[in-house]
Amino acid sequence: MKETGICLHRPFIVALVICASVLVLCAGSFTLLRRADPPCPGPSEEIDEEDLAACDLILQGARAEVKNRTRYDDSYVAIPYPGGDVAPGVGACTDVVIRALRNAGIDLQKRIHEDMSSNFDQYPGNWGLSEADSNIDHRRIPNQIRYFERFGQSLLLEVDAGEEQWQRGDLVYWRFPDGRQHCGVVSDRVNSDGVPLVIHNAGITREEDCLQRWEIIGHFRYPVEHD
Repeated sequence: MKETGICLHRPFIVALVICASVLVLCAGSFTLLRRADPPCPGPSEEIDEEDLAACDLILQGARAEVKNRTRYDDSYVAIPYPGGDVAPGVGACTDVVIRALRNAGIDLQKRIHEDMSSNFDQYPGNWGLSEADSNIDHRRIPNQIRYFERFGQSLLLEVDAGEEQWQRGDLVYWRFPDGRQHCGVVSDRVNSDGVPLVIHNAGITREEDCLQRWEIIGHFRYPVEHD
């Protein structure tokens, strides 16, 4: 009878052990998830609700490129104007920024082309052109940087998570050791030190811990807050 009692209770004891183990694993996973994927940072005093919505839409547009697994291709392509885009499965790093902003209703192709057409001498003359080209101008990093210097909010280049200078939807520009330039969109996800991840395309679009991987040469918020 005593032996039978042990046999009858053994499945119950085993079940309790399994449940306890699952709870411990789930608690650990929840902790890791919160550390790797925290809530979006709250609004700063300088940004109103409309701009916060734009930040979310920009991030959403950039993250769609990750889901799409967009492959890097910076080839010159004739595209419609306005609202033109290269084939959806490909794009350069600048196309991550372009598509992210377009998701927020901002046509960077149109805005840069209009400004370059009226102020061509204000933009870098790196390509020997004498007039604006709506097919490619907005896809070139120096032109994007110049446009955001003129119409965006230029922010600190230093990375200091404690000051919350880097917010979701911000745009970051780097210089590689070989001199080439690169860009991406700041995520709302952070690493274990509180430094945000970045969505960028350097081969295939991904969201990763790379903000401090290369020299930062530009940090912008666009659109700027309204008065």
